[in-house]
Amino acid sequence: MTQSSLYAIGTQGQKWGDSEKSQWLALQTIKRSYADEVLAKIEALKPKFTIEQYGALSINADKYPLFVVKSVNFVNDKPTILITGGVHGYETSGVQGALRFLASKAEHYSEYFNIIVAPCVSPWGYETINRWDPKAIDPNRSFYKNSPAEESAELMAYVESLNVNLLAHFDLHETTDTDNTEFRPALAARDAVTHDNWNIPDGFYLVGDTLRPEAYFQTAMIKAVAQVTHIAPSDDNGKLIGVDLEQFGVINYATKELGLCAGLSNAKYVTTTEVYPDSPQADNENCIVAQVAAITSGLDFILQNK
Repeated sequence: MTQSSLYAIGTQGQKWGDSEKSQWLALQTIKRSYADEVLAKIEALKPKFTIEQYGALSINADKYPLFVVKSVNFVNDKPTILITGGVHGYETSGVQGALRFLASKAEHYSEYFNIIVAPCVSPWGYETINRWDPKAIDPNRSFYKNSPAEESAELMAYVESLNVNLLAHFDLHETTDTDNTEFRPALAARDAVTHDNWNIPDGFYLVGDTLRPEAYFQTAMIKAVAQVTHIAPSDDNGKLIGVDLEQFGVINYATKELGLCAGLSNAKYVTTTEVYPDSPQADNENCIVAQVAAITSGLDFILQNK
């Protein structure tokens, strides 16, 4: 039996068409404010950083402008670092972790790196607390040429326009219980498929790249984050989300092949963070702090291993 039988939209065993996607979109509602929770914080950074608009979402261009925040002393002889948050808009600590890093740590690291931060890649998803975009497309499976997701296409075009070689890319994510109650059932219904693995790791973990795993880089971040929150243990099969462990708290994905945000460049150091705010051992603030710890420890590792 497909999981689509558990979801209100669609017919079991049949992929969604435009009608079903329109039904899904009509059910989405605004639950929080991009202007208040993201744009206001970006505005407050203007005295210390360069703010650039790189696009806007067509569903409402005035309401959903897309911004990056850059270090002011951006020069060609420094290595360039990209940090992305909110590729999945519902993943709150990714967005707020990127903003917290900017507010508290980025100035220090801008002495050594060119820093580019896209704090909220999917602002409509942030407001509606959604994994998908308005077209029921997952932006974090859409980082490839001629992407159908505006969020992905706009960011890729902006990064390409900079004509820089990224040294590192930190893509900030989290997993919530709604993955099981909403997003996986919706995905199974949309694609008329069965999802067998519904385990949500209880704790922080990292996803490296199978082609560029940089194991010691990942280890440095895991060790640092373990000082502020717990690291997810493997399941009974020694896996996380159905994938074999590369090391404690780390799995690897084929980021380019899967169209993940972490695969948008050829950066040497690449990681995707994952926290679990619904854990009884964590809370929203703890998850934000963990995101910042992952970034700073990763940057420290790079500085120590030039």
